[in-house]
Amino acid sequence: MPPYAFAVGAALGMACDAVFGDPRRGHPVALFGRAASTVEKALWQDDRARGALHTLLCVGGAAGAAAVASRLLRRSPAASVALTGAVTWSVVGGTSLGREARAIGGALAAGDLELARERLPHLCGRDPQALDGQQMARAVVESVAENTSDAVVGALVWGAVGGVPGLVAFRAVNTLDAMVGHKSARYRRYGWASARLDDVAGWPGARLTAALAVLAGDDSRGALAAWRADAAAHPSPNAGPVEASFAGALGVRLGGTLSYAGRVEHRAVLNGETGRPVDVPDIERAVRLSRRVGVLALAACAAGRLAFSYAKGRNA
Repeated sequence: MPPYAFAVGAALGMACDAVFGDPRRGHPVALFGRAASTVEKALWQDDRARGALHTLLCVGGAAGAAAVASRLLRRSPAASVALTGAVTWSVVGGTSLGREARAIGGALAAGDLELARERLPHLCGRDPQALDGQQMARAVVESVAENTSDAVVGALVWGAVGGVPGLVAFRAVNTLDAMVGHKSARYRRYGWASARLDDVAGWPGARLTAALAVLAGDDSRGALAAWRADAAAHPSPNAGPVEASFAGALGVRLGGTLSYAGRVEHRAVLNGETGRPVDVPDIERAVRLSRRVGVLALAACAAGRLAFSYAKGRNA
């Protein structure tokens, strides 16, 4: 694959996402999800080793197929760019994220709490019946922040590191974590390997997302201060920096009491000393910040890939 293939292909894929959103039919992530469910039906036991095998088969299979496709097309620059663009479009989801957030924001602005509750599960796993309007607005902003890392920046980081296989592997890890990585009775042991692998894979993208939120936000000092002060208090090692930096950049408070399918969690408040409660207009501000972070991440990852290839060529 030529050195510029990732930069050009990723830019093309991000442009397709901006114009078209997620592919409407035959989405590769949905196909992967169905395949992973089939593997789970064959393997499931309340056992960490079985869960680890599930993770290895699903992630390894997806990444291996991507590596074969990339290798077959490596002699054609145009084909390498096209493959990178198509895969990038398939694995990033910034536009759909923004659309869902804005749809909920529109319902909240119109005072239609039932419509907002109906749409909220499309964006996050909160129990919508337990939330009022302000709490739903906060949930949307938190989801926009976290998914900016998971659905955009993390994929670009691993694409810069590993090309098409890196893009595919990251999305496979992230999707598998969403399927089996939660702490329910069924998945507490079986999903352990997927959850831990997702923590590792998401680490660099989360830190880059937080750093870019500091650069792109309305309050850079506030974003950096909230990141330093509050990120470690979040139960997730990757969502903590992202949500804290977004909270500081937007000047709002995130975190606090959450409800997931009847299970209540009391989390630390992020940016609690200087932030104000989230209001409905903050959803649009969060979406715009997410967009800016995504563009900056594309530039940073493309530049990093090109610089590494150039340095490698000079030392060869």
